[in-house]
Amino acid sequence: MSELKEFRADVAEWLAENCPEGARGPGQIPNGSTQISLEPDVAVWLERCAEKGWTVPIWPTQYGGGGLSPAFAKILYEEMAVIKARSPLMGMSTSMIGPTLLEYGTDEQKQRHLPKIARGEIQWCQGYSEPNAGSDLAALSTKAVDHGDHFLINGQKIWTSGAATADWMFILVRTDPDAPKHEGISFMLLTMDQPGVTTKPIKLISGSSPFCETFFDDAVAQKDDLVGELNKGWTVGKRLLQFERSGIGGLTGGARAANPSPGIVRIAKQYLGEDQGKIDDPSVRRKILNLNMQRSAFQLTAQRANEENKSGTPGAATSIFKLVGATMQQDTAELKRELMGFRGLGAHEEVGFDGNELKATEEWLHLRTTTIYGGSNEIQSNIIAKRVLGLPE
Repeated sequence: MSELKEFRADVAEWLAENCPEGARGPGQIPNGSTQISLEPDVAVWLERCAEKGWTVPIWPTQYGGGGLSPAFAKILYEEMAVIKARSPLMGMSTSMIGPTLLEYGTDEQKQRHLPKIARGEIQWCQGYSEPNAGSDLAALSTKAVDHGDHFLINGQKIWTSGAATADWMFILVRTDPDAPKHEGISFMLLTMDQPGVTTKPIKLISGSSPFCETFFDDAVAQKDDLVGELNKGWTVGKRLLQFERSGIGGLTGGARAANPSPGIVRIAKQYLGEDQGKIDDPSVRRKILNLNMQRSAFQLTAQRANEENKSGTPGAATSIFKLVGATMQQDTAELKRELMGFRGLGAHEEVGFDGNELKATEEWLHLRTTTIYGGSNEIQSNIIAKRVLGLPE
């Protein structure tokens, strides 16, 4: 038996014995927040995976990771999918700031922050966009002023995902107001639980409030929480965006996010009927077939891109996967809603819509944001044109 086959067998056995029933199928996934209570099975699953280093399987073991190669990590994700095990941990901590600290953080910063992330003990949020600096992020004006052993931060961020429950924030701030806008920016870390930070949730059309306005009034960031060089934060900030787009685009975890969706078939049979085990309407069968072929092709392409990426870090090509992956998520939600007919437009439980129907509506509305956050489709198209295809401006 090859080493990979032996590992697969060991993983399958461990998962069967250690993944609680309450951590399989749809349900709660921890993001590390100290303000959110975990369901018992979810807490057990997080603890067991953290002990193995499998919350962040490819991170080095000295920071709480599993030390797995991409090939071994891919097997882990595949075997988790077999038993419908949910991820033990997700969010900006593992997908964005963690990888960025691994690349740009000091040894002290890595030792202080990464093990807590790996154990699911801390939630991070992103302080990038501002009311007048969204797609033109380098136009940000939130400033940080040097006060000896710390910086004082004043300004405002918006669309701050998870800020209401986050413990820490990574933030881009202006530290040299006289420099050109892409220079004079620094990348810092700061605690959210301090008098100088105020958050106000923004209610979305989906009914949820994952985004916030965040205000800084002499908020404190310690000097040893400056990541990278002073006034050179644009480089760090861009790299973090590449990690973010890798996750949105399905590159994280070997592209496991884009596999065929059996839920679509179940919904079609439930709402449109079936004939001898097949979806009754041939035009619907064709739509589902096309979608699942696209998802499978996307998954295989992302897998190949991961295998061919010798550097191990994301590059400009992540914009391709972000652009296509975000659009595909919207297409999937749109087809689900279409198959349900008017039942896919449920807004209130009291008028007869069940939980799955309400969830489908919320998902359809929420996924309108995927082609905006993390850099809009227009921004990704510009990056692809300039940095991937080398087209003239």
